[in-house]
Amino acid sequence: MIHGLLWLPLLIFFFWITWAGWNEYKKVETYKQWATQFERAKYDIYAALGQVERTLTWGLPTRQGVIDLQTIQFAQIRTIDLLIQGDDAFTQTVKGTAKKSEAVIQLNLQDGKTPQIPFTDVELAKQWHGFLAQTLQATENAA
Repeated sequence: MIHGLLWLPLLIFFFWITWAGWNEYKKVETYKQWATQFERAKYDIYAALGQVERTLTWGLPTRQGVIDLQTIQFAQIRTIDLLIQGDDAFTQTVKGTAKKSEAVIQLNLQDGKTPQIPFTDVELAKQWHGFLAQTLQATENAA
């Protein structure tokens, strides 16, 4: 009897870790289906982001799909900022769950709004920032 009680927490842990792995697998599979509609896409625990032509779409990944979707055209963007954790600008401007992230891309829109897209990987955030800045510059030059 005592041996069974000793093994019970370990058994519960294995069931929990299996459930957590299955949950993450379902999120990734759902994201893969969502990402097929975009030219470029990224996924991490804080946000899914996709870009097709001059349109940028992002939201929160879940097992059921990407929720809280937001979509904007590059023509609506005034500037794009990269905020990295540890910088003063990050501490002062990043809000909500994005505060847990390592980096944030902040879109400064023509109407004054500043949506933020969180990243868990700083290098990936730098790559996306460079790409988005290039696309924004090309959009401005074409106009």
